[in-house]
Amino acid sequence: MPPTVFASRDPLPGDAPFRAPRPSRLAEPLTAPHRKAADALEALELRTVGDLLEHLPRDRREGATIGELQIDQTATVVVEVRSIRSRSVRRRGMRPLVEATVADGTGVMKATFFNQPWLETRYRPGTRLQLHGKFLGGRGFRVAEHRVTEALAAGSDSVAVYAASEGVTSSELHALVDAHRGALHDVVEPLPARLRTGERLPDRPGALDAVHFGPRSEEGRRRLAFDELLLVQLLFWRRRARHAATAAPVLDQPGELTARWLREVLPFTPTDDQRAAMAAIDADLAREHPMQRLLMGEVGSGKTVVALYALLRAVEHGMQAALMAPTETLTEQHFATIAALMPGELVPAALLTGSTPAARRVDILAKLASGELGLVVGTHALIEPTVEFERLAVVVVDEQHRFGVRQRAALDRKGFAGLGPHVLHMTATPIPRTLRLLDYGELDHTVIRELPGGRKPIQTFVASTEARRERAYERVREELRAGRQAFVVCPLVEESELLEARAATREYERLQRTEFADFRCVLLHGQMRPRDKQEAMAAFAAGQADVLVATSVIEVGIDVPNATVMLVEDAERYGISQLHQLRGRIGRGGHASVCILFGAAGSPRLRALEQHSDGFALAEIDLELRKEGELAGTRQSGLGEFRVARMPDDEDLLERARTVAERVLALDQQLEAPEHALLADALRARYGAEELEPLPA
Repeated sequence: MPPTVFASRDPLPGDAPFRAPRPSRLAEPLTAPHRKAADALEALELRTVGDLLEHLPRDRREGATIGELQIDQTATVVVEVRSIRSRSVRRRGMRPLVEATVADGTGVMKATFFNQPWLETRYRPGTRLQLHGKFLGGRGFRVAEHRVTEALAAGSDSVAVYAASEGVTSSELHALVDAHRGALHDVVEPLPARLRTGERLPDRPGALDAVHFGPRSEEGRRRLAFDELLLVQLLFWRRRARHAATAAPVLDQPGELTARWLREVLPFTPTDDQRAAMAAIDADLAREHPMQRLLMGEVGSGKTVVALYALLRAVEHGMQAALMAPTETLTEQHFATIAALMPGELVPAALLTGSTPAARRVDILAKLASGELGLVVGTHALIEPTVEFERLAVVVVDEQHRFGVRQRAALDRKGFAGLGPHVLHMTATPIPRTLRLLDYGELDHTVIRELPGGRKPIQTFVASTEARRERAYERVREELRAGRQAFVVCPLVEESELLEARAATREYERLQRTEFADFRCVLLHGQMRPRDKQEAMAAFAAGQADVLVATSVIEVGIDVPNATVMLVEDAERYGISQLHQLRGRIGRGGHASVCILFGAAGSPRLRALEQHSDGFALAEIDLELRKEGELAGTRQSGLGEFRVARMPDDEDLLERARTVAERVLALDQQLEAPEHALLADALRARYGAEELEPLPA
């Protein structure tokens, strides 16, 4: 049966008059209560009513009752004013105090407001208030923040606390939100009705209301978190689809070069995990679209061997390969490692950094442009416009989270004949699955856990007293007398008046005179001239120095098998992952090794390092301790900067969002269907119009 068609007609008597759709109140300019508040709102980028309603509480304080308060407790209470009066103060220049008798269902107390005499007429008896401050027992409740509230019953729920600024308090922001509460009805619901009901999610306007006013604030927060996570997963799936539609050079079966390298040149047999990673790379390179794979592994698991295999796969097909690292020190270490794993006569390779001499640079650029040079290792210098490749086919990007999105894209564009290069992203930091889906969701993942044979476990101790410090120095001297070497890591290069932390330069001078006067010490930090850094590292690697005093510049890429002991000063200044990376500089030979962390014995991070040697387990502990925090990976691209989602608490939401995103795009890859129009708008608003450009067919 054909659909019924309603023809237009003239209005009849009794018809309701036509009303045009009311314009959204969300776009209305936000009016501040006073000039200082206006400046503060501008600083918070709150310009419209919509901006205000999306400015969510940063946390929620649990509401207390008067009967529960303890002396000197800081708390938030919801009370009713019984009486209120101002009282003059004898101190010169101070405005009158305002004292109110307030009560809830559990008790009565005095509340004191400072320097706000107008509150006597504003907060009349019967007014319900939310007060935040300190309970002083018989002296009453000293109020720090306050606002009128009707939303909560005393002690029934938590209380919203907003990120504020000088000139506007959290309470004033909540009052503004309350004044514009009706505009929540104009908030757009981006999720299709079938999707939202299928996932049993509240609508977005209701979720915002709950987050601002309770009582079901956590349910509302999780709905808003789902929106954030869904958008980033849609973004990743669409990027994967875009990569899949891009052409890349096909590098089919491994050739004689890699076979010979594995059979005759490599000084050890690859582990099973390394061989599995190489097989995954072979499968990627044989396809017609660019490899986009993340290689991560335990410290010392041999990721560079796998990376070099990928690079050689390009060279053996008559094409070029490049490895890009974020610092000159790391780049130089990679080049030295490659030179040790692959004699120069096998494949000519070059090092290109900002410190490369001009004549050498000109020669390298000419050979890259002509195709004569098949392999180059470099820093950001590789993405400069003057660097041209004839046939770039494979790129390895190490510590890729330290490069911006545009920097990585610039290297991608250096492919040839309209083909994109295959890219292997490499990180020395084990990453929990949660963060892999957030920071690297557009990439395929390969994990290397297996360590090469013969490695001895590293013992880790926390030294929190002077007696343990003296024993630590003696332990180092024992290792040095046995012919081994040691690292001493300091958090600073030079001493700072603002920070109480040991500086590498001063500690180097002190240790030479005192603790290690009978041994040879060298200094290494990022502010040294490149030649001086190379000489210091070369001396230590060759055994010409016993102790290397350094900053965290040695965190990755340093491989000295004879180094068996490490001291880390002010260890609490480092994160768990960074300490694990530093610790990974020892234990690379056949001798037992020890890492000593100078810091507080009760530190959860240091205790975790003492108890665990598995980098993946430590990564999970690190995530749990610092929650989402400043995660490595996508901060430079803005992807991981969530306002609502919390990791790892919302890991279940992340999994749901990933599944939903995949399902949505399987049916509507371009997000062109009418039911996805508002979802596409939300993705465009969050990540830019370029992310909604049509995907190649």
